[in-house]
Amino acid sequence: MHIGSMKVSEARFDYRAAPAAPWPTRDMSASSRLDVEIDDIDHMAALTGAFAILDRWDAPSRLQRTLLGSPPERTFFNWKAGKGRHVPADTLRRIGYLAGIHKALTILYSGEAQRLGWLKRPNRDFGGQTPFERMGAGDITDLAAVRAWLDAARSPW
Repeated sequence: MHIGSMKVSEARFDYRAAPAAPWPTRDMSASSRLDVEIDDIDHMAALTGAFAILDRWDAPSRLQRTLLGSPPERTFFNWKAGKGRHVPADTLRRIGYLAGIHKALTILYSGEAQRLGWLKRPNRDFGGQTPFERMGAGDITDLAAVRAWLDAARSPW
């Protein structure tokens, strides 16, 4: 294939001339730590939002605990009672996936019953498992798979 007088294989992109990123950059070394240091209010807001979503989904406590990273039972019930002072980074990432899944379901399905039905209906793309079963397998990649499926379903192409 030719572009002008050059072959495509000869075309080069000068990355040094590319514009700077439109978003602020930050030191990534802090993100490599196991726990994200955010003030207590943010942790509580994340947990409150997660439990609100999980309650709307009628998720049983055992599934809720798994989706949040299988914290010790005492910790889980303290979080649920609003006593969460510190949340591990893994749990915060899981909450982010839950929020994304909830948002995608809200975009795709107009009714609460439809959203809940989708979560409980077997899906051939998950090997015949329901999305709840897939997410409940416990690994964060299972949450990512459900989120990716929903994001693809709501994309225009």
